[in-house]
Amino acid sequence: MVFKRLMQAMGVGGPSVETVLANPHCRPGGQLEGRIQVAGGDHGVDISYVALGLVTRVEVEGADSEYNTNQEFARQQVTGPFRLEAGQRYDIPFRFQVPWETPLTDLYGQRLHGMTMGLRTELEVARSVDSGDLDAVSVHPLPAQERLLEALLRLGFRFARADVERGHIYGVRQSLPFYQEIEFFPAPQYARAINQLELTFITEPRQTQVVLEIDKRGGVLSEGRDAFGRFTVDHATVDTVDWAAQLDAWLRQSIQRRGLFF
Repeated sequence: MVFKRLMQAMGVGGPSVETVLANPHCRPGGQLEGRIQVAGGDHGVDISYVALGLVTRVEVEGADSEYNTNQEFARQQVTGPFRLEAGQRYDIPFRFQVPWETPLTDLYGQRLHGMTMGLRTELEVARSVDSGDLDAVSVHPLPAQERLLEALLRLGFRFARADVERGHIYGVRQSLPFYQEIEFFPAPQYARAINQLELTFITEPRQTQVVLEIDKRGGVLSEGRDAFGRFTVDHATVDTVDWAAQLDAWLRQSIQRRGLFF
């Protein structure tokens, strides 16, 4: 996606900026590449910097309220200060590093319902900052993440939606101030005991921490409760494990421990 926006801070005749992504598709830990084209207006100005920021929508829960906000979670300054004369053009190539914990937005060629992700260009002129519109970015799963998702699909789970929640998961190493939850409708064989399953990936260069949460149905003599599972997937050996069998065993044990049955 390309955006071109007149600098509001400068008014008519000010500089304009256009950002073009070579490829809007990436994976966690990868890179986004492109060019930023800055064009001078009808008078010269001093540019303090040009920067890029990766932004996603985050759900924030407070004591008495819940709201969504756009949060920048990765930032890269691509220029220092420079003089932009009237009519002058700068073509600035960039490579933007995508954090390993970046939430996924696309699965098997389809956008995950509930996800927003974009790269925003920021330019400061005379202490006035203009942040352009978001260039849409698609974040696809790593091979290790794909294996877990494929295993759930093989078991019969179906994608529902996803969101990003501000906060940290207890007992999990986490560098970003939020985490993603990918929600699934239960597979038929678990539907009598499970309302939904939520999956979270906390990814590092060599491994991915996986957090599973199942929202259980309450029965006549039992109360609906949540159950959690946590394990680590090694990127180098992910293909040596039957993940569908592993997940099925954990789900059955968790359900039966609570006195619920299929």
